[in-house]
This record gives sequence, structure tokens and C-alpha cells, in this order.
Amino acid sequence: MSYDSVRRLSELALIGICSVWGLTFVMVQDAIELLPTMAFLAYRFIPAALIVALVFRGALRRLPAAGWRAGLVMGSFLCAGYIFQTLGLEETTASNAGFITGLFVVLTPVMGAIFLRDRVPGMAWVAAGVSALGLYLLSGVGGDLDLRGDGLVLLAAIALSAHILATARAVRHYDVGALLAVQLGVCGLVPLAIAAAGGQLEAPKGGTVWSALIVTSLVASALGFFVQTFAQQHAPPARTALILASEPAFAGLFGWLLADDRLSATGWLGAGLIMAAIVAVEVTPRFRPPRPLPEG
Repeated sequence: MSYDSVRRLSELALIGICSVWGLTFVMVQDAIELLPTMAFLAYRFIPAALIVALVFRGALRRLPAAGWRAGLVMGSFLCAGYIFQTLGLEETTASNAGFITGLFVVLTPVMGAIFLRDRVPGMAWVAAGVSALGLYLLSGVGGDLDLRGDGLVLLAAIALSAHILATARAVRHYDVGALLAVQLGVCGLVPLAIAAAGGQLEAPKGGTVWSALIVTSLVASALGFFVQTFAQQHAPPARTALILASEPAFAGLFGWLLADDRLSATGWLGAGLIMAAIVAVEVTPRFRPPRPLPEG
């Protein structure tokens, strides 16, 4: 197979995964109406962690204690991100959750500047301002702001940004696959402990729940990581970044098609501003955050 064929295949595969990540917002929203949130997250991430740990068992055995600590820190941020996102889906729409979660792309360089004193060009601050205006318009103008649902998803975006900053430093020293296994393990075991303590461990029942678990665990988490890694190795970075920026758009599309999400004119304007800010950051190499793990 020629290089161009491999590149096109990788891009098509990544588009497919981005569409799956967008679809998961609707699927998770439907599933957590039938299964407690923490139980769902535990059942989603534990199988994904076991699969990744099996694939990278050699690297995991060689991971030093400092690498485990780094993975646990990264896993804590990642786990917080998924918990806030999933709890937010109980209160807001899949479309809103998709667009707001995508803000982690814009927030990452800003948080790097604030907390790590990274140098960030002025355009990144402009993108952050544009996305903040978009968030205000998307979430509701004139007193309709949903602080519980949209606010929780915004916290998820902040946590995912912190995860990226922590990961960007850890992957310089430790194997990405081993770190991924540790992170996914944290994302599964912490909700498992919370669900057990709260008496919320229930067996998954029904096609809605099982289909959501299969798609989010095996496809969005485990397979998604491999596809993204393959694409980033073979497709041009700018094209890869632009494809990755399509995830919020897919979330909005599936929210409209499957969950009857309807945005007002101001909501569409807000979503457009958020997408413009995300694309601007993604296609500018010096702004673009690394993507060691799928966030859908």
C-alpha cells in the first residue's frame, strides 16, 4: 500500500472515530437515565483499561515508580473530566456538552500560561475570549444560563486541559501506552469505589445501556486511542488537527438528529464562535495541544 493510500486510510479512520466521539454524548446521556452515573463510568473504563494494559503489558511492567505517580496524577485529572462531563449530561443537552467539552483545546494554552508560565501568543487569548463569548451565547442569554449542567461540563473541559498539560510533560519521560493504561484504570476504579460506597452498583440492563458501554469502552476509548495514534503518525499534523476539531460538530449533529436538540439563533451563533476558536487553535501548530488520549 502506498504512502498516500495509508494517509487517506488514516484520515478516514480518524473521521470515523471523531464521529463516534460525537455520538457518545447522546449515547451516554441516554444510558445514565437507566444506570447510575458512577456505575456507568466504572463499567466503561475498567474494560478499556484492561485491554490497554494487556496490549502494553511490557511497557507497563517497565514503568518506574515515578512513571506510576505521573500516570496517577494524569488519571486524576482525566477522571475528574469524565465525571464532571457525565454528571453535566444529566442536566444539559448532548449538543451543549459537546461544544463546551471542546473548549479544552482553547483552555489548554491559556492554563499553561497562567499556571506554568508558558509563553502564549496574543492570538491564543483572543481565541479564549471568542470562545467565552460563544459559551455565554450557547448556554443561554437573559437569565437562562444552566449553571448546573453547562457549568459541570465547563469544569470537565478545565480538568481535561489540566490533564493535557500534565501529560505533555510525562510523555517526555515515560511510555504513552503504559501511562494510558494507568489513567484508564484510575477512571474506572475511582467511580467504582464511589458507586460502591453510595450503593449504586447495578448490573447493566437493556440494549441502550449495553450499546453505550460497548461503544464508549471498546470503540471510543480503547480503539479510539489506537486510531488517533496511527493517524498522527501518518497524516499531516494540520489535517489531523482539523479532523480532531470536528468532534464538537459531530456532537451537535447527533444531538440534533437523535436527541432532538434544538438551538436558538443565539445558541447557533455561540456554537459557531466556539468552533471558530477551536479550529483556530487546532490549525496553528504553536497553539495546538498534544492529544495523547481521546476525550470523547
